[in-house]
Amino acid sequence: MNKICITVTIIIIITLVIGVTTYKVVDKHNDKLMEVEEKYIIEIAKKCLNEKKCSGSKITLQTLYDLEFLDMQANPVTKEYYNPESYVEIKDANYTFIVVR
Repeated sequence: MNKICITVTIIIIITLVIGVTTYKVVDKHNDKLMEVEEKYIIEIAKKCLNEKKCSGSKITLQTLYDLEFLDMQANPVTKEYYNPESYVEIKDANYTFIVVR
C-alpha cells in the first residue's frame, strides 16, 4: 500500500512539473510570435510614412492594404485575420499596434 501511494505521488508531481513547464514555454512562444507580428506591421507603417503615402496619427491596416504595403495579415497564434480597422497609433516617436475586434 505504501509503495502505491509513493508511486502515485511521484507520478502526480512529475505530471504537474511537465504540465506547468509546457504551459510556460508555449505561452512565451506565443508572446514572441505576437511581438514579431506587431513589430512587422509597425515597420511597414513607418515605411509608408517615410515614403509620404500615409499621414496622420493613425494608419489603419486597410490603408496599408489599399496602398499595397501589406497583404492580409493574420494573428500568428489564432490564425484569424486582423480586422482591417486595426491600426498603428503614432504618439510622438512611439508606435503602437492596436487590434480592433
